[in-house]
Amino acid sequence: MAGFFKRLVAGLSKTRENIVAGIDNIFSGFSSIDEDFYEEIEEILIMGDLGINATTKIVEELKQKVREQHIKDPAECKELLIESIKDQMRVNDADYRFEQEKSVVLVVGVNGVGKTTSVGKLAGKLKDQGKKVILAAADTFRAAAGEQLQQWADRAGVELIGGQEGADPASVIYDSVAAAKARNADVLLCDTAGRLHNKKNLMEELGKINRILDRELQGVYKETLVVLDGTTGQNALAQARQFMEVTDITGIILTKLDGTAKGGIAVAIQSELGVPVKFIGVGETIDDLEKFDADQFVNALFDVKKEQGE
Repeated sequence: MAGFFKRLVAGLSKTRENIVAGIDNIFSGFSSIDEDFYEEIEEILIMGDLGINATTKIVEELKQKVREQHIKDPAECKELLIESIKDQMRVNDADYRFEQEKSVVLVVGVNGVGKTTSVGKLAGKLKDQGKKVILAAADTFRAAAGEQLQQWADRAGVELIGGQEGADPASVIYDSVAAAKARNADVLLCDTAGRLHNKKNLMEELGKINRILDRELQGVYKETLVVLDGTTGQNALAQARQFMEVTDITGIILTKLDGTAKGGIAVAIQSELGVPVKFIGVGETIDDLEKFDADQFVNALFDVKKEQGE
């Protein structure tokens, strides 16, 4: 985990330059805490892609703490601000139910966001927990998606059920459900197509898939994760909203956080959508996908090392 934290600190360096330098200037530049002080903080957080909704909540919480603790010195606000950001982002252990019981996990997302890679990495993580995992290659429209997933399945040591390119995704899901039942799998992990430009088709396809799952896997816990590219900032938020229109999203995987100046989007997504970020990715290897940890993320964002024992 320490290695991941280091990668996260390095990956968020551009975001940190974007946000933290500006905030430090405010803390050192203001001699008193007034409306201008709060407005400056607000502006920097919004510019750092934290989003208006999250920023408003963070600043309101900061004001409340300042009042309650009778703080007069702006420099003393930094720790409080960091705590307020963490409060906005905490994920409950209950949000990982799919690791605790028999589950089907649908993964959606547009092409190019790292969806198939995330599915492969998640398969590896679940396998490492001793779970029996079946992978369903139901993204049958993207050339080479199946082959790419096969490589990840081999790497993770899990079985893959796939169809020919252009095959009906719902039929792949049906076959995968049969395989999962026959082999008494703990988790059926499904890579699905990500074609947002034709929302009607996507809606019908996901509807069909969900009907099969509801019928064939009654009583099995269902998780639907949307994969978003952290480098796209507010665009990732717009994509998440579009997927929420076509299916029930229960969590978010945020990829490509290494080297983005828009890492603050992780805060915005959770606050704006009311859906938790459950996993974050900072690179290409199977170990580069980790459960989202608010404390770890915000400490990395502000490069706070003392809590990490480093």
